[in-house]
Amino acid sequence: MLADLRRTLLGQFGTSDERRLDSTLRRARRVVVPVRFHVVHSGRKGRLSKRDVRRQISTLNAAYGGKKGGADTRVRFRLTGYDRTDKSAWFLNPRKYESPMKRRLRKGGRRTLNIYTAAVGTDVLGFSTFPQWYRENPRMDGVVVDYRSLPGGSFGPYDHGYTAVHEIGHWLGLFHTFEGGCFSPGDGVADTPYEARPAQGCPHSRDTCPRRGSDPVHNFMDYAHDACMREFTAGQGRRIRAAWAAYRSRRSGHRSVDLGTREAPGARTVGGAR
Repeated sequence: MLADLRRTLLGQFGTSDERRLDSTLRRARRVVVPVRFHVVHSGRKGRLSKRDVRRQISTLNAAYGGKKGGADTRVRFRLTGYDRTDKSAWFLNPRKYESPMKRRLRKGGRRTLNIYTAAVGTDVLGFSTFPQWYRENPRMDGVVVDYRSLPGGSFGPYDHGYTAVHEIGHWLGLFHTFEGGCFSPGDGVADTPYEARPAQGCPHSRDTCPRRGSDPVHNFMDYAHDACMREFTAGQGRRIRAAWAAYRSRRSGHRSVDLGTREAPGARTVGGAR
């Protein structure tokens, strides 16, 4: 997918240099993402209020705006739709029923973020599609998170709303910080040091690779507890804006590409599960 991003940027904008793209095409300006929020529930269970949803949107804006301590990615989120669907099968097994659920509920085009909440599980907190996949199957585009992971939820220590922050990172084009372990290209972002394995719990610091830099254990694209997550990097912000320009902006061409065999959607897992 990194190779496809470079080819797509080069074909559309004449450069695959993300710094140059930011400056010459003025892609450093703020990206505002419209959000359609779909609450899937079973009776009273999982029936989130609009207040709950607004708290999640505020958390997204704080995290992506650098208010938690990291770089400002210049991405903001605006709630444009909220609905609730009482369907027990979808709620209890959103991975099994992902296709009919999304095909029924999804709204908007490639620029619209559709978030679904349900009882995703205890090992996997959420899952997401990547922007490169939109043209192949637009109806499946979106992010699914466990309803208990929203701010103030019951899924401690993952109850600050950062599961949605993490999964939306995938939707915007980011990989895990530990992608590829200690081997190049890692996650493809220059200012996130290589990391041999996911962070678990709440490590203060760690260095698992011989390359320069300590592990990015506090990065939103790692697996630490929510209380220990606080940052995106400037390079991740540029990657997000480059992927947005390539795949989700109005001028993105969405030419047909062969991405090869596709792995499972990006997911945030807990308890050592993979």
